[in-house]
Amino acid sequence: MLTQPFSQAIHEAEQVMAAAPHVRDDQDLVEGYDYLAGSIRASLQMAWAYERDFPYFVRSTGPYTKLGLDNPDTLYFHAWLRDDAEYVVTGRRGSTTDLSFQILDGDYSPLEVPGSLAAFDDREIGLDPDGSFRLRFAPGVSGRNAFALAPGSAMLVVREVFSDWAGEQPGMLRIQRADRIGLAPPPPTRDALAKRYTVAGKILLSRLRTFLAFAERFYLGLPVNTLTPPRPTPGGLATQYSSVGHYDLGEDRAMVVTVPASDAPYQGIQLGSMWYVSLDYINHQTSLTVPQAQVDPDGMIRYVVSERDPGVANWLECTGHSRGYLQLRWQRLSRPLTAEDGPQVEVAAVDDVPKLLPYFEPIEPATYRGRIAARQAAVASRMLG
Repeated sequence: MLTQPFSQAIHEAEQVMAAAPHVRDDQDLVEGYDYLAGSIRASLQMAWAYERDFPYFVRSTGPYTKLGLDNPDTLYFHAWLRDDAEYVVTGRRGSTTDLSFQILDGDYSPLEVPGSLAAFDDREIGLDPDGSFRLRFAPGVSGRNAFALAPGSAMLVVREVFSDWAGEQPGMLRIQRADRIGLAPPPPTRDALAKRYTVAGKILLSRLRTFLAFAERFYLGLPVNTLTPPRPTPGGLATQYSSVGHYDLGEDRAMVVTVPASDAPYQGIQLGSMWYVSLDYINHQTSLTVPQAQVDPDGMIRYVVSERDPGVANWLECTGHSRGYLQLRWQRLSRPLTAEDGPQVEVAAVDDVPKLLPYFEPIEPATYRGRIAARQAAVASRMLG
């Protein structure tokens, strides 16, 4: 059977979920199997999109295909490359806060992060007056909007980052191999389909094992209920810094995270589950950008991470997750960040939170519900972009 390798991979993947070290109860497994469903979908998509001669941009992650502590503020795209061919990327710059490009020499694995061969944002692109652009990627090229492909170049990753979910609009993007424009790929064969099913199974198992190992490597060795100083993001862009940690809070405990509102064009915070994926950011406030957050008169943002509602605008909802991950990101930076740019953390009883907030202002339930309604509308609009 053509699908046998993939069916076997799904069976092995279910065993991977059941054996994950953080699993304590049936609810942990239920979430794992939900994560598995999105991973199955994404793995089939990636295997069928593995087309280096007639490439196209694929959504790398989304609300139902999550991986790698996906940023709720970002649309992720990728396309596969040959390092000896020329590719043309055409598009139009939207009004989002950041648009960045990165060339990787492979994919993530349980043992290593892929090498970044090039990384830049739209500040290095010549845009036409209407925001349109045309980029060339090929070995040895140079000049305006030309970017050389180094040996080993395998994937082009594009990130489009929203800071104001409702006010910013995405752009347009397309990729073509230059010497294949106007031609067509050969029709599928049985052997080619068998190979894709086999590859899809390998992708599925690799992504599950990889990001469980990634979280253990970069997060779980840190002291619980703390956050690191800002540091370059592993496997990320040269202009991106992050501060990371993991939390373990009882129902009546809260973590207050205080951080300066940065001069960086993008700054955001999010929570993630122990499966190392974002929590529900559509129907709950589990992430905030600076425009979405309340900035205090002293220029600081004070977030409250808790299960119980502390009655503040900057509540980050744990949504039933007593344990999980936290990450702050800064992007489009023009300078290195220091510890002074990073967060400070205090843990206290939820009832004592007002004492830790010098500018405490309670928020009405109806107002908070309006914030959730705005999130739902903005994500729905973005997904149509």
